[in-house]
Amino acid sequence: MRAGGLLSAEKGEKAVEALIRLSAFSAILGLLLIFVFIGKEALPILTSPEVRKEAGLSTLLLAQEGPRPYSWQPVSEVPKYSILILFVGTLKVTLVAMLFAIPLALGAALYTSEFAPEWTKELIKPVIELLAGIPSVVLGFFALMVMATYVQDVLGLVYRLNAVNAGIALGLAVIPIVYTVADDALTSVPRSYREASIAMGASAWQTASKVVFPAALPGILAACVLGFGRAIGETMIVLMCSGNAPILAWSLAKPVRSLSATVAAELGEVVVGSPHYHVLFFIGTLLFVFTFVLNLFAHWFVRRLQRRVLGAA
Repeated sequence: MRAGGLLSAEKGEKAVEALIRLSAFSAILGLLLIFVFIGKEALPILTSPEVRKEAGLSTLLLAQEGPRPYSWQPVSEVPKYSILILFVGTLKVTLVAMLFAIPLALGAALYTSEFAPEWTKELIKPVIELLAGIPSVVLGFFALMVMATYVQDVLGLVYRLNAVNAGIALGLAVIPIVYTVADDALTSVPRSYREASIAMGASAWQTASKVVFPAALPGILAACVLGFGRAIGETMIVLMCSGNAPILAWSLAKPVRSLSATVAAELGEVVVGSPHYHVLFFIGTLLFVFTFVLNLFAHWFVRRLQRRVLGAA
């Protein structure tokens, strides 16, 4: 009976292991299929003579002829597809979002993990994580109807919808991601680190800032990278409250248009198979590749940083 039970348990473990392995490979396969589909639709920019003539790589990445060499006018008499405008707009909104979200999220994570009483942590953490459950369209609507006016009045801006307004709204969506991962990283630091620091005469703030925070730095960096990936790929918030105007300017006070918002706004009405259609898929490919490379580099850097921290410990 005991041997039969062990054999049955072993079979159950193998079945669960096979199911987990199947789930992992299914996720990888789904990701590859998505990339293949997007890449297939963007490929005519390199292979089709007609598409390449109107929207080739030289047209997308370099300056074009005319008084406005960098412009996004895909439906004009002479179509122009300058991705530089969209790329700059994406970076501007993402920069504002990260500058707004990271200090607040890391400060909240440091407070709840090191200083807050238990009942306060049980109150603050669910409330912040609740932000992750709010749909992005709701945050975009709030920023469009309420927050934009206050941002314009407080900062004295000319345009009501701009990169600052969109970045702050986007930061609200990034905060729970950065906070949750950073809080877990800070909490996972061994308690012996804190006890040894306090035994040496360090204050609670010195222990948190000079011992716990550096020890959790790999996890904190991973939290920031996840937040950056969330911000650069967000669509509805930027589409609703950034002004959605393709203007090439470094000022954060002017309206912007991002890569993802352009795809969302134009893909539903574009003619299938047209150069404009393939350019939109090329933008999606750029976003996919950029996010993948960023996460790959961050993973390598975090692993290297972990080795240094563990070696120093």
